[in-house]
Amino acid sequence: MDYTEKTAATHLPVDPWHLRPPAPVPLAGQPISQWGLAIDAPLRLDDPERHAWDDEADMIVVGLGGAGVAAALDGLGRGLSVIALDLYEGGGSTAANGGVYYAGGGTSIQQEAGVEDDPASMEEYLRFEVGNVVSAETLRDFCQSSAETFEWLRQHGAPFSATLYAKKTSYPPLDKFLYHPDSSLAGPFRDLTRPAARGHRTVHRNGKNPFGLGVGIYAPLKAAALARGLKFHTHSDVRQVAVDADGRVIGVRAERLADPVVRERHSRLIAKANKWMTMLPSTLPGAQLTVAIGYRYLAKAEALAADARTSLWLRARKGVVLSAGGFICNPEMVRHFAPHCSAGLPNGTLGDNGSGIMLGVSAGGQTGLMERVSGWRFLSPPHAWGRAMVVDGEGRRYLNETWYGARIGDEMLERHDGRAYIIMDRKLWRQALKDAFGEGVLSFQRDITLVNCLVGATKAATPADLAAKMGFSREVFASSLDKYNRAARGDIADPFHKAPDEMAELTTGPFYAVDASTDARLFPLSCMTVGGLLVDEATGAVKGLSGGPVPGLYAAGRSAVGICSNLYVSGLSFADCIYSGRRAAKAIAAAGIYASGPHVASLS
Repeated sequence: MDYTEKTAATHLPVDPWHLRPPAPVPLAGQPISQWGLAIDAPLRLDDPERHAWDDEADMIVVGLGGAGVAAALDGLGRGLSVIALDLYEGGGSTAANGGVYYAGGGTSIQQEAGVEDDPASMEEYLRFEVGNVVSAETLRDFCQSSAETFEWLRQHGAPFSATLYAKKTSYPPLDKFLYHPDSSLAGPFRDLTRPAARGHRTVHRNGKNPFGLGVGIYAPLKAAALARGLKFHTHSDVRQVAVDADGRVIGVRAERLADPVVRERHSRLIAKANKWMTMLPSTLPGAQLTVAIGYRYLAKAEALAADARTSLWLRARKGVVLSAGGFICNPEMVRHFAPHCSAGLPNGTLGDNGSGIMLGVSAGGQTGLMERVSGWRFLSPPHAWGRAMVVDGEGRRYLNETWYGARIGDEMLERHDGRAYIIMDRKLWRQALKDAFGEGVLSFQRDITLVNCLVGATKAATPADLAAKMGFSREVFASSLDKYNRAARGDIADPFHKAPDEMAELTTGPFYAVDASTDARLFPLSCMTVGGLLVDEATGAVKGLSGGPVPGLYAAGRSAVGICSNLYVSGLSFADCIYSGRRAAKAIAAAGIYASGPHVASLS
């Protein structure tokens, strides 16, 4: 069976480019003040030598999260001088995430755990997830270099463990560090490719929380970069690029908090904002309230900073890297580009405001998939929910309930109007409650189960009564339930490739429906943006409106379209950040030193 035949077997499209019409993007060369941003039009310098630069380096990095620190550290290792700026203190969503890094092809940790994998198998599976958002050549390079990139992380101090968790889960128990972070154990993928555990979770603890763990990888990389000479400006809001007469990006202007007293007060407010925004897992009821409180502290921080910032002009002798994250934490921007996800809960940090992407747009960069959002609807744990039936607003089943959460979310968001309802009978409902207290179940997984089963579930004596209460088509729902039960008994093959032992026959009343839709009141949908600037996949150079590169400008991480911009799996964005950040640094190191104006000789 070739790839086309295998793709058809998944019943899912792999081309996300035309799922939704793109929303308008601001014009190049103009200031961008929409959505709470303050991006100024590019400053054209016909004679850059006459400009009052405050400092200069070979490479300027805007945003020191995962992609930014990878670019900085790799560039320093290639002999570049590097200055990095960050709106806050660095780390971003990378430091705040669950600490899972997607790697395969035979990493040292996989080998230690006895997991068989190779680059070809990794590529074969990821083609189902990545689709055509990047070329086959780029995906192959990503997979071929995955094990080496992983060793690069370990060489710089990132800690990992080979303790394996071999079952399906949305997130492993806190004492397990290697697991399946995707749909590779689910049908049809387990029959089309060889499953391998590729989720490498860093050995780091944040109490019993499954977030704030990415710092276990990020902090050693940042420390290594600083030790090699990285200059790092915190609390610096980059608002403008400088270009020469030919349109080449040659520097940036940042508005920074230079006063240490103001900076300390600002840091405390931002810390409070982050504390509230990460107080509860994004899928837990109540998280909307804590996030709202976090935004209030953010507003106070911005009010403090408004009158205290001073300008800093930095010159880039070889290139500027935009690695400032996506825009999921800019609600106005989400409503503009992805209104279908505006009810979702942001899965990001305060720096994910879209400013890095829009800096690239102001310089003439082209964007792609700005309307694309990855929404995560995890159903396991509890294990019982994976054995249940999920239907849409008509009562029609449309997916394999054991798939990875982002694949389920994509089906729900993009092709079923954001509707999803988990259908259980009395026996399965009781099993879900038991599963909530199972070994290795984390507190947020337990709480989601209990709240939705005990408080949020709609209950009815018969399937027909449940259909009436939920507004389903009685005929459609009855047909879905009949086919599901027949497949659960083994009478027919399941069209969505679940085995009978992965299904529960739903026959014992009363019957229950749990609302798992985009706007579910007690089951928030965690979302992140995956669109951004289009880049040359060989170099990371930002593509201009004419299709060629914007000279001197590069993008990485969630500021750019990348490996994870079709279907996300845990750790794939992290891996793409490291991959794309290093790619940009390599390209910049290979570029010649920029020179222009009347003093060319002094720069050569």
